[in-house]
Amino acid sequence: MYNPKISVILGNVGSCSDRYCGSYSAPFTVEQMFERVKSIEGVTGVELVGTWHITPDNINEIKENLNRTGLELVSIIPDHFGEEKWKMGAFTNKDAGIRREAVSVTKSMIDAAKELNCPLVSLWPGQDGYDYPFQGEFIKERTWFEEGVAECCEYNKDIKISIEYKPKEPRNRSYPSNVFSTLLMVKEIGLDNCGVTIDYGHALVAYENVAESVAVLKKYGDKLFHLHMNDNYTLWDDDMIAGSIHTIEYLELFYWLKKTGYNNWISTDQYPYREDGRDAVNESVRWMETFIKLVNKMDDTEVENILSKGNACQASAYLRNLMFG
Repeated sequence: MYNPKISVILGNVGSCSDRYCGSYSAPFTVEQMFERVKSIEGVTGVELVGTWHITPDNINEIKENLNRTGLELVSIIPDHFGEEKWKMGAFTNKDAGIRREAVSVTKSMIDAAKELNCPLVSLWPGQDGYDYPFQGEFIKERTWFEEGVAECCEYNKDIKISIEYKPKEPRNRSYPSNVFSTLLMVKEIGLDNCGVTIDYGHALVAYENVAESVAVLKKYGDKLFHLHMNDNYTLWDDDMIAGSIHTIEYLELFYWLKKTGYNNWISTDQYPYREDGRDAVNESVRWMETFIKLVNKMDDTEVENILSKGNACQASAYLRNLMFG
């Protein structure tokens, strides 16, 4: 019986903004957001973003919120993207001082993770990339990225470090842009505690079948460390309710998560601008529970037979009957 643990990035249940509107709802305190996450049935973990939710100075406050709600701290995402100093990159910034600061910020979040019994620090290097021709030093900057991440991995080998990729935004082109380029970097770093975070929406924008991406990471080193769930129309990282658009593809994803033995956490990562954040996340959790139930109802022998033949009509009929009777 497949039964993965589900968590929520804390800000998902807060207020959202974009470049057109400074806020789509009233703000929430960290304490209020913890309570909103706790109220979602089936959620037992929470993920925090550096600067936004957690700093070296509020560890005790976070500890109190975790103890009060009974939520586990699943991952910390260091802030390498949300401050002006990172605008030309963090690990790949041409200024060596900024690169050192990116490593230092990561180490401070590794220390926080250790103190809070958190197993993972997940890196989203959103500002590491380039925008124009003749702007990027492609080989040198990838080398800087790998060296910086390797130093973070070596700092505490009991904490996993995971790299989350995205093809673009905020940069027009990002260095960890798809599952394959990220896996190459992880392989080059070559450390057991270095792996990959798949964000479902990022992978869609990279024109990936996320189920295949899961299988690739299993085959080449078992490097899937974490998952962020959402959905979009494949043109942009819309961060919509998980499963609301790519329903059958989500079912295939959960089949391959079960098949590959993925037992780490699965987090929501959404930007519900106009919906109530708590309600939108709740819908994602309910969808994921539905996919898990369906996957557990599958006849593994029959599915393996379908896969061995590659018969699309047979697969379609099986899924239709599974989902709708």
